Amino acid sequence: MAAEATYRRPEIRKDAIHNRWIIFSPARARRPSDFKSNSDLNPNSNNRSECPFCVGHEHECAPEIFRVPPDSTSDWQIRVMQNLYPALNRELNFPNCPSESGQCSGDVAVIGFGFHDVVIESPVHTVHLADLSPAQVGDVFLAYKTRIDQLRTLDSIKYVQVFKNHGSSAGASMSHSHSQIMALPVVPSAVSSRIESMKEFFEQTGKCSLCQVRTDHLLIDESTHFLSIVPFAATFPFEIWAIPRYHSSHFHELDSDKAVDLGGLLKLMFVKMSSQLNNPPFNFMIHTAPLQINPSQLPSTHWFLQIVPKLSGVGGFEMGTGCYINPVFPEDAAKVLREVSVPNNG
Repeated sequence: MAAEATYRRPEIRKDAIHNRWIIFSPARARRPSDFKSNSDLNPNSNNRSECPFCVGHEHECAPEIFRVPPDSTSDWQIRVMQNLYPALNRELNFPNCPSESGQCSGDVAVIGFGFHDVVIESPVHTVHLADLSPAQVGDVFLAYKTRIDQLRTLDSIKYVQVFKNHGSSAGASMSHSHSQIMALPVVPSAVSSRIESMKEFFEQTGKCSLCQVRTDHLLIDESTHFLSIVPFAATFPFEIWAIPRYHSSHFHELDSDKAVDLGGLLKLMFVKMSSQLNNPPFNFMIHTAPLQINPSQLPSTHWFLQIVPKLSGVGGFEMGTGCYINPVFPEDAAKVLREVSVPNNG
């Protein structure tokens, strides 16, 4: 593999989902199996006795929205609450955007209305998502679903983004494991571009691009309802997508059985990534359809979860062109992750 990675010709691949080009330049990297994170996950790790996300410190947080189980007191497992330092203000009165799709044309400034919530994934400070059982990870997904169901009753909310920052270099300001939910009154341009690109694929082929996604040499693992791959035109080294094997446009359509199934696959991906890449900082994002999407676009729109380990930075070329340089071919990354041995301990 060393010779293959060193002397393999560079390629430029089209990411058909996001409608962008990716440059694969293996000469800029070591062997794929040599990639390791060397950044400190939490150099400013919070003291457990002072962490507001821990049990007993609930009063130090912003208002709680709900908890799991709902009738628990000190024995809660998951808490969903307002962000103490929100990027958007839920109290503001948002005027209707000129476009029903949530996209405003021209130079437009609208009031900073929206929702910014935090999901505390465990009451235990040292427990991370990868430490939870598949059912417990599934419960976190169901907490996302519950909150999205609440938010989508509001006509002013057009898109909901679920994401997790793990490690300070990935954007996490708290070491206690948590994720975030932001509900926006507009549809972000990257989302619109993705939806339009998937629509174009459907119009050309009559098929959903993710139902037809390539798995040859790109598959890492699969479960009953989901598969995990390194995408054909991965933007980042060792990027992973978890994709429903059934057609579904919206993440909030997830049911309990599928949530547990996804929880098991995601836990496996975290364990493999941690083992092979030295427990790297990472981000994950759930890419779903806009809440008020045109029904004609549902056959072409398919939600998925993206995991991006922080192994490389973004430079001026990427920022200037929107064309990313990835030093690891997806087939090589998938092979390395596929072959990671994981103890079968649930």
